[in-house]
Amino acid sequence: MKNFLNKIFSGSKNLHSFRNNIKELTLITPVKTIFKAINSYSYESEIRYVGGCLRKIFNNEKVDDIDLATNLNPSEVSEILKKNNINFYESGIEHGTITAIIDDHKFEITTLREDIFTDGRHAKVKFSKDWKKDASRRDFTINSLYADLNGNLFDPYNGKKDIEMGKVSFIGDAEKRIREDYLRILRYIRFFLNYSKQPHKEEIIRTIKINISGISIISKDRLLDELKKLFKSNKLEKLSKDKFSIDLLLLIFPELKNIKSVITAIKDKKKIFSEFDFIFILLLMVIDETDNLEYFLYKYNISKKDQKRASAINNFYNEKNVSKTINKSSLNKVLYYDGRQAVLDILNFKIIKTKKVDNKLLGLLEFYKNKTPPSLPVGADLLMTRYKIPEGRQLGSMLKLIEKEWVKNNFEISDKQIDNIVKG
Repeated sequence: MKNFLNKIFSGSKNLHSFRNNIKELTLITPVKTIFKAINSYSYESEIRYVGGCLRKIFNNEKVDDIDLATNLNPSEVSEILKKNNINFYESGIEHGTITAIIDDHKFEITTLREDIFTDGRHAKVKFSKDWKKDASRRDFTINSLYADLNGNLFDPYNGKKDIEMGKVSFIGDAEKRIREDYLRILRYIRFFLNYSKQPHKEEIIRTIKINISGISIISKDRLLDELKKLFKSNKLEKLSKDKFSIDLLLLIFPELKNIKSVITAIKDKKKIFSEFDFIFILLLMVIDETDNLEYFLYKYNISKKDQKRASAINNFYNEKNVSKTINKSSLNKVLYYDGRQAVLDILNFKIIKTKKVDNKLLGLLEFYKNKTPPSLPVGADLLMTRYKIPEGRQLGSMLKLIEKEWVKNNFEISDKQIDNIVKG
């Protein structure tokens, strides 16, 4: 969803401000259309804001997505959306989730649920009309918040108070919650870094350590997606004072060998770091002088596009036959063969790995931000007309020789040089 709230809510901890922020959220997004459609369906039908958007309002964060919960079953929700000409798709129908689309906004609408069976990674659910039971199956108290269109809060596990006190507490028995879905171990780190103002509880540390092996049954895609959310939260710097969380991350992702040095670099280069995307931060933590990167790319099934980015950085710094000198000559070659993104990645990689701020590197970064790759000034037509070279293998070989010389001479080549190559 678009970041349709470009301002940070200024609401304080009190419910009056919270209600005002909810009303503002309702006014500046098309969510009121969904509320009106579902609330008017029957005498008992009801829909509420749930989870993350409310947590963020209480914590004065920017709200960038809206999740909703309803006491109607998915088929009824679909019927209502169709009747009101609201586009939607079944994003997780087996768990009761339908995504409605209005303009450029997406709203996940999920039916109240109870868990029938869990195996540590999947849950079998039945649909419910009980808001308290739906809340009881959630992971943390700060995620078990519900509010109606007017900001009337339903908070059965005191999540609001925990947000204010900076407590990240599992709902009910922590071990039971974790064994329902072992991904909650990683989620705990993310929410702890974002919201905790207190140290880890010893019983939580003990429970996580006992159950850490359960992470092995979680799919690599889910693990990587949760890690992405953690990186996106911009709280990585907090890890420098949190040995337990760092050790836990390294147990789950042992390939993040450079995580400590990267976290140290964040403190000195915060502004630069804030511009990096998830994949680049991963590469900073993974690339070293071993086969660590290769194993990581294979293990997590990284996309071809991101594999290419990784290889460009790795090849520049680690291949023995490639110069590690960073100047316009070496970077122009990368620009030509691998594109502008590769050049920016190589420069940013060096900037983060360098202890002091290097103005030369920053200057090069600025120079290449809008630079386009050079284009070979000699084409097949020229060789065919000027030198009477027919189409075929000879023409292709000649073009390759000319290209090689052109690249070698920093993307310059004279007519005399072309003559010498063609005439042997």
